[in-house]
Amino acid sequence: MSEDPLAGVPTRAKIAELILRPRPHRDTFEGWQHYRATRGLLVPPPRITAAQWGRLEPGRRADLDLFRRLTNVNLPLQQTPMSAKVARVINRRLNGNALNQGSPTLPGIMVSGPGNHGKTATVSSVCAAFEDMWLDLDQHLNPASVEGTLDLHAPIAFVQIPVTATPKSLCESILNFFSTERRKMTLPQLIRQVADSLRDHGVRALVLDDINRLRMHRADDQDVLDLVRALMGFQVTLILTGVNIPGLGLLREARRDARTRQWVLPPLESARVHGLEVTQTERRFEMVELDHFRYDTPQAIQDFTDHLQGIEDHLRLLKAKKGMLTSGHMPEYLMRRSGGVVGILGRLIADGAQEAMDSGRERLDEALLDGIVIGREEPAEPAAAHDQAAEPVPAKPRAGRARGRNTVFDDHGPRAAPAAG
Repeated sequence: MSEDPLAGVPTRAKIAELILRPRPHRDTFEGWQHYRATRGLLVPPPRITAAQWGRLEPGRRADLDLFRRLTNVNLPLQQTPMSAKVARVINRRLNGNALNQGSPTLPGIMVSGPGNHGKTATVSSVCAAFEDMWLDLDQHLNPASVEGTLDLHAPIAFVQIPVTATPKSLCESILNFFSTERRKMTLPQLIRQVADSLRDHGVRALVLDDINRLRMHRADDQDVLDLVRALMGFQVTLILTGVNIPGLGLLREARRDARTRQWVLPPLESARVHGLEVTQTERRFEMVELDHFRYDTPQAIQDFTDHLQGIEDHLRLLKAKKGMLTSGHMPEYLMRRSGGVVGILGRLIADGAQEAMDSGRERLDEALLDGIVIGREEPAEPAAAHDQAAEPVPAKPRAGRARGRNTVFDDHGPRAAPAAG
């Protein structure tokens, strides 16, 4: 009697449970812990041929197809040369700051790059691995906890910048990560509760995702940036992620230290955060760019091909052949369609795999992928390089008067229609 080729494939009920189970967002403690505990656990089903599939009972065939579809749309997070560079910088900063016992202000990290480059996925993966290591140091216990309290141990706190950010809404978003109960508070009280929560929960790094939601022509957003800078004095490592950080104005008053290759922000000059600036220590951020794949050198071509090989190994299509994504003109085709952008490439292949299953073709080729439209974000040419951010030039205030708020981006309403002739 031959061995069941699907011995490791769960039943439909188990697969449905895997698909339908709640997935809380990672900007809550429960959601972050769920992400940290389940990342990378999806194991693809065994490979079988179309002939083997045809001999399966209809029920098991349906189980396998559902599991294959689940596998094909959840491509693995692979380390690329670009993400490895970002990971090294974040790891160096996380470990250095976590072991630092003297500095009142810990330097932070800014992770910039265009959309779909995997900034959030990369930062989350590195921070989750750091939390695994940090929890193991003391058997998952918080050595700073107070006896009789129920403080969570959260070495990493992941928070998204609110769509319309104010200092108050940012404080509330941080407190919401811990599900902290709070009464109606003033901003100074909220800030103090944030400081207490970060300390009591043993937070070592605070990730602020989507920092590009801040626009420096809005007064509230300028106040939020001041609050972010003040948070660096709370003995946590700030990790800011966003699209095109150099172009947002976040570094409008910064200077680049050529020796340390860090952006140095001067001390706060205002009391926008209600006297929270307890030290005049300059705030330092190291900025790293998450770039795209290139196809202009033998090593770059090999790196891209290796990435495609990792995807090919993960896919489960019945008629897939060795080299389906890596041989012939397919690498050049995929580079042209995606511009080397990881997110766009993944979406193209995942959608193509679904079409391959639905159509019964069960393989990927150029003809099939030509019919996959991946939206307006598909680049006609490889994305432009962002190897080094240009140093912002601070505006010079006019002599004899205080510098006002920049109103160049303000919405003054629709223009009046031209008068009829």
